[in-house]
Amino acid sequence: MKIAVNTLAAALYSLKYKLCGAIILLLLAAGATAAKQTSDNEPDLHVIRKQLLSAMKDGKVTDSLYRSLSALKNKAPVITGYLATLEALKAKHAWNPYFKMKYLNDSEKTFESAVIGDPHNMEIRFLRFSVEHNLPDFLGRNKNLDADKDEIMAQLNKKNYTKADNHLVKTIINFLLNSNRCSPAEQENLNQHLAALQ
Repeated sequence: MKIAVNTLAAALYSLKYKLCGAIILLLLAAGATAAKQTSDNEPDLHVIRKQLLSAMKDGKVTDSLYRSLSALKNKAPVITGYLATLEALKAKHAWNPYFKMKYLNDSEKTFESAVIGDPHNMEIRFLRFSVEHNLPDFLGRNKNLDADKDEIMAQLNKKNYTKADNHLVKTIINFLLNSNRCSPAEQENLNQHLAALQ
């Protein structure tokens, strides 16, 4: 049992490095924006993406951003997707294996809620894909990878980027290309989309 717990702890600790890379790509695409809310009182997604970069490195920032987003009333599904990502980051920052698993369970449920709320939102699907892609396979927490990849591909083909700007769309495409989870035909399709965005 002790070996299993140590293996789990080591695998979840490695999530720290893998998840950080995926989120850094997302945030670099977002660019720097001053903290503000949009005119309809929704938080600015560019700001949230930027704050997520700090949250990756600091558990206190993760907790603060999580509390801030949790306090919002009538959350858009994409905000729920960011809450799920923050729960995965809470798992990264936790030192106790029990809490690591609790936060991963919470993240999985929250992602499900976000996807139900907006099943065609490419950003939500990308957030979940990037978290599941970086989790160790033995945890069995990567069951949505194909569905998320397929939905992202479908939305790219429709050019339905929702609130994602061209930089974020390029980041999503590059992440999929580098994930080694796409067929040669899908890679060719992604490269065509990437070329069209240049």
